Amino acid sequence: MPRPSRAHEPTASEQLEALLGEPWRFPGRPPKHDLEMWAVIDDWPERVPVTDAEIAVFEAWFGDLFDELFGPV
Repeated sequence: MPRPSRAHEPTASEQLEALLGEPWRFPGRPPKHDLEMWAVIDDWPERVPVTDAEIAVFEAWFGDLFDELFGPV
């Protein structure tokens, strides 16, 4: 008696094809990028706003490290 076929989970390429509505033309892993062609751009404003809640989180998680690096306040 033949076995019933099991349904398989769709591959990433199959999921992309379903989302895009057309075949994904790159099977497997994406190509590696040439890191020498990358550029780092600093486009942050001169002053970055930080809330009191954000400061409290950093002090709670990294307070001991900050004291070690910069001394107690």
